[in-house]
Amino acid sequence: MTQKKYKIGLALSGGGAKGFAHAGAIAALEEAGVIPDIVAGTSAGAVVGAFYAAGIAPRKICEAFSQHDLWEFMHIAHFHAGLFSPKPTISFLRSSIPIHYLEDLHIPLRVVATDFDHWICRVFDQGELAPRVMASCCVPLCFEPVVINGIHYLDGGLFKNFPVSIIREECEHVIGINLSKGNFLAEKEHCDTLFEMDEILHYGMFDLQQAFEIFDIGYRYAQEQIRQGALDSWHKKNRQ
Repeated sequence: MTQKKYKIGLALSGGGAKGFAHAGAIAALEEAGVIPDIVAGTSAGAVVGAFYAAGIAPRKICEAFSQHDLWEFMHIAHFHAGLFSPKPTISFLRSSIPIHYLEDLHIPLRVVATDFDHWICRVFDQGELAPRVMASCCVPLCFEPVVINGIHYLDGGLFKNFPVSIIREECEHVIGINLSKGNFLAEKEHCDTLFEMDEILHYGMFDLQQAFEIFDIGYRYAQEQIRQGALDSWHKKNRQ
């Protein structure tokens, strides 16, 4: 069998504020000795992935957001291609994440966005981090598109809200964390380990003040899944 470039890949879905559960699950994985070699993220998954790949501890990700009010990120757009401007969030990401370019991150990160001009899925692995992560989060009509090199980008979830296939061929074992409703069967089938937690589905896209509560749900869920053997196949591969 051909050896893959990466041992463990981590795919993180979109989900708005539910994305803090990604951070909780990552904390549980770390405690179990599982550190991803590459991360793929869409929308909220791209945000958490960017913080984590830059070396920020999972709980610190929650702290970064919980210190801010939602409306700090919601400045009315000037050009009406969306209700809110992406600029405040881009500024927040630039100031909160100490590494500013994708290619400089401690862990390789793939950020999924939608090229609105050509209506195709785009995966970023190079370039300035903050605008590309925000592009992945730009929910249509809610936010104006992010313009990168003259091209307008929107939410990566329009094409690939659960970006497992983005890294599947490069990884020996892929852990997928899906926080959204919807049937992503094709992507789920690419996972070796799949975490899905119904307990967080009632949280809204903008529930930033519940960051630690959502984090704890993700942490406890992943802990329980690991205790029940969710990573047994990975450990078995390593012993062979």
